[in-house]
Amino acid sequence: MKSQHGNITANHPDRAAKAVLSAVLAAALFGLSAPVSKLLLADLSPTFMAALLYLGAGFGMLLVRMAGILRREPPAEAKMTKKEMPYIAAMVLLDIAAPILLMAGLTMTTASTASLLNNFEIVATATVAMIFFREPLDKRMWLAILLITVSSIVLSVEDFRNLSLSIGSTFILAACLCWGIENNCTRMLSLKDPLQIVIIKGFGSGTGALLISLGVNGVDGRLPYILLALLLGFVSYGLSIFFYVSAQRELGAARTSIYYAAAPFIGVLISWILLRDTITGSFLTALAIMLTGTYFAISEKHKHPHIHLEETHEHRHSHGDGHHTHHHEVEIAGEHSHEHTHEPLEHTHTHMPEIHHQHTHEH
Repeated sequence: MKSQHGNITANHPDRAAKAVLSAVLAAALFGLSAPVSKLLLADLSPTFMAALLYLGAGFGMLLVRMAGILRREPPAEAKMTKKEMPYIAAMVLLDIAAPILLMAGLTMTTASTASLLNNFEIVATATVAMIFFREPLDKRMWLAILLITVSSIVLSVEDFRNLSLSIGSTFILAACLCWGIENNCTRMLSLKDPLQIVIIKGFGSGTGALLISLGVNGVDGRLPYILLALLLGFVSYGLSIFFYVSAQRELGAARTSIYYAAAPFIGVLISWILLRDTITGSFLTALAIMLTGTYFAISEKHKHPHIHLEETHEHRHSHGDGHHTHHHEVEIAGEHSHEHTHEPLEHTHTHMPEIHHQHTHEH
């Protein structure tokens, strides 16, 4: 087994920075969703709205793919195979349920409250990642999860004397749980073509939601609202998911969701501007608690000696990052995709629980 020492990521600081930027950009784009959806729900049913959002993502990203083909861009991403089918199916089914629950919740609560409650997705994602996918969570991450959970409770409870949950908040928390599980399924596909993932998610989940909407006679609305919903889906779902999956490659599911916590705050800002939502004391308290929790999460550093076992897989990569040391008969510069084998390797460097660092921890 090879042994290599030193900080591997120090040689490629742009990778981590790019991943964080992708997560924040995904958050910013998704942050538009709640307040703008609140306006569109005045003319569209929750189930039809959910269908339009995902169909807009599918159609929009399909056009992006067609544009790349017309420009004859060489493929650099690995395609999904039958091995990924269980995760693809779970991803689509959960993406049908989540937006319908979210849209239903939006009809019964303010857009600003809904935006901040969306942060519960972080808790769900991190918990599922740790229990089922063995992502390590240290004390700082657990503290962050605790604070974000408390913040969600502050927003969900209408009357602390009677502890009565609002129905709208409950629907939104259920949507976050679905997305938390779905985020981990998507993470298992993150080495594959992100554009292909979004297209499958968009058309699969959008078609499912549309069938449900037809079943409950929810397909109705004026054409301008329908077109705006499709456009919102392309921006807030299509492009957002693309950048989110790209970030998961480097950061893993739980930590990507932490950076994604910026989305609700952006949504709140837009809600204050467009919808004039009331700012309450509990709202400001929840905001402060969430910001504190987010700080603890993003300030985490994870570094220790670890072992990479031999592994063969296919994904987009470049050489010189300390993990892809295989050789080509004709050397290839830049990022490319092909099936390759990682030799056994032991080294120490700062890392995240992305696909190459799935090792377990004794403590």
